[in-house]
Amino acid sequence: MYIAMNRFRIAKGKEADFERIWAERDSHLEDVPGFGEFSLLKGPEAEDHTLYASHTSWESQGHFEDWTKSEAFRAAHSSAGSAKDVYLGPPQFEGFEAVQGFSKNGN
Repeated sequence: MYIAMNRFRIAKGKEADFERIWAERDSHLEDVPGFGEFSLLKGPEAEDHTLYASHTSWESQGHFEDWTKSEAFRAAHSSAGSAKDVYLGPPQFEGFEAVQGFSKNGN
């Protein structure tokens, strides 16, 4: 499994705008080969921002990379940058290859 995360520093007072943007966007992920799941996470607050992270899981790093080169990726990100006052800088990407894991259900 491969986990792809983007960290976003969201300007104080713009959290609702950021969450609305994500709630209203079409991710185009449902039919993408290798896609597992998506979560949008809200983290700690700092003096000038609130930290958020998008989290997707994939069957492999190759599946994730294929998605980043796809038409679905371009469509999902077509309005990126339209709310620049919401973000304090660009997202910070982090990718992780799973080396161990378990779940409550034993899967």
